This record gives sequence, C-alpha cells and structure tokens, in this order.
Amino acid sequence: MQLEVGGIYEGKVTGITKFGAFVSFEGGQTGMVHISEVAPTFVNEIKDFLTEGQSVKVKVLSISEEGKISLSIKKALPEEQRRPQRRQEGGPRREGGHGPRQPRFSRPAPQPSPGRPGDFEWQSRRNDSGSFEDMMSRFKQTSDEKMSDLKRSGVDLRKGSSRRGQK
Repeated sequence: MQLEVGGIYEGKVTGITKFGAFVSFEGGQTGMVHISEVAPTFVNEIKDFLTEGQSVKVKVLSISEEGKISLSIKKALPEEQRRPQRRQEGGPRREGGHGPRQPRFSRPAPQPSPGRPGDFEWQSRRNDSGSFEDMMSRFKQTSDEKMSDLKRSGVDLRKGSSRRGQK
C-alpha cells in the first residue's frame, strides 16, 4: 500500500511510548502518532487512549525525505468529534445557547502598599552619581524618612495592621 499525505488509512498500534504511538500498515510501513495528535483533548498518558494491537484510523500528516511518516488520529476523526466537548455550567441561558460567562475564581483588588521599594530612585539620572557611600547615605536617609512616616501613621510593621483605634 502506498501512503499519501492527507490520506486516511486503517492501521494497527504496534508500540506505545511516552511521546507517541507507532502504527503499522499493510505492506510493512510504520508511522508515528505524536501524543498531541492522539485525541482532541489533553493527553497525559497515551495508554489511557490506546492499547497495543488496537486498530485505528489515522491521517497522514507528512512523509519526510528519510521516510518517516507523521500521523494523526484526531485529524482522522469526523469534524464534529474533533473539538473537545466543553462542560456546560448551570445557570440561565442567553439567546444563542450560551450561558453567561462567570469567572472561575475572584481575586481581591490589589491594595497599594505604603513605601514601596520602587519609590526609591535606585539609579541616579546623572552619570556622576558620586561614590557608593554617597548613594548608601541617600538611601538610608530616604528609608529613615519613610519609616518615620509609617510610624506616625500608626502602621505596625510587624503585624501589617494599623494601631489606630486600638487601646
């Protein structure tokens, strides 16, 4: 049997590996179905979908110059079976047959943190920024100012809560 790219053929699974399955045809030719071409859904273990000796329909994707045959089981399926079925969520349906899209989980709104490290100018805009000691001195001064502002506002840095209203 002469295989052609784009043709759909019946073959037999002769071997299964972590990355794919080997399929043999009449006439002794063998091709490989990559794990991504086994089923229209995510495939973690090929053995969950195929067994050795099983007859399968495959589509020939390509034949290399060296004679390697690339196959697909999912592209040999009828069009309506190629798309994975999505689980339907409960709830009222809109016109058109699709229910309202709801988020899977909600995230709290990000809260601005006082005195973020990004507020400090780490690199001077001038080329002559001075010595390392000068830079450290400016950093320490800015840091001390921010710490005193936090203490005045009543933020307990160890607990992350405000001391205002507590006695």
